[in-house]
Amino acid sequence: MTTDSVPTAGETVPTVEELEAQERRLVLDRFTHEDAWALGSLLVGLARERRAPVAVDIHRAGQQLFHAALPGSTPDNDAWIARKRRVVERYGSASYLVGARFRAKGTTFEDSSRLDPDTYAAHGGSFPLTVEGAGVIGAVTVSGLPQVADHRLVVEALEAFLNR
Repeated sequence: MTTDSVPTAGETVPTVEELEAQERRLVLDRFTHEDAWALGSLLVGLARERRAPVAVDIHRAGQQLFHAALPGSTPDNDAWIARKRRVVERYGSASYLVGARFRAKGTTFEDSSRLDPDTYAAHGGSFPLTVEGAGVIGAVTVSGLPQVADHRLVVEALEAFLNR
């Protein structure tokens, strides 16, 4: 299944307000190489428990600090990761939130952003790594599930990481 899949019947989709609240809540006091390893390993553990066919990526300041491709993931997942991460880097917000803001205006990211859809994807799964006092310093990204599930997996991992 691709990351641009629509939510399944009965699945609730987070509102723009809920997505913005997640970003305000999920702020780190620091983010080191060791933190990248811990967060990435946490994400991989959650994905393995669920047998989720995902790839996981963490970038900070243009450097890849963590990457894992689980069974069932494909090279396409790496391409989706790059496209979703570029949205976070450009807008400073979660890729799903960026897409949701366009949808809330009655349009789509693809139709209105004026950005190349082969380079940018405002689909769920990439979340900004925001450090208190520094702002957005990177992104943590998952690809392989429907976009809402990719987004939720990243949020769940960040919540657990912050509460450890």
